[in-house]
Amino acid sequence: MRLDVTYDDLDDLQVGLEALLTLRDDADELVLTLSADDGVLHASIGPFQPEAVQAADDNGDLDLHRVLETVCDTHEVEERDGGAWVELSKRIAA
Repeated sequence: MRLDVTYDDLDDLQVGLEALLTLRDDADELVLTLSADDGVLHASIGPFQPEAVQAADDNGDLDLHRVLETVCDTHEVEERDGGAWVELSKRIAA
């Protein structure tokens, strides 16, 4: 079934993912899972060091939280497998 995802929707998700990628400066494995259902794009990315995600969220400048609030409808951090995973969602036109 065609999702009719706009370039703007994809661009917003890309900006969010790129902001998260700045938290990593190593060559360890990073997993990105994308899915779509009921008019929502979902992205799950990780693992990150929990301290790196918390420090970025507490930064006073153009912080990660502000970027993700702007480009995604929801974002959550959850602890899994000893690391922090970030879940993003973006509503798409139905």
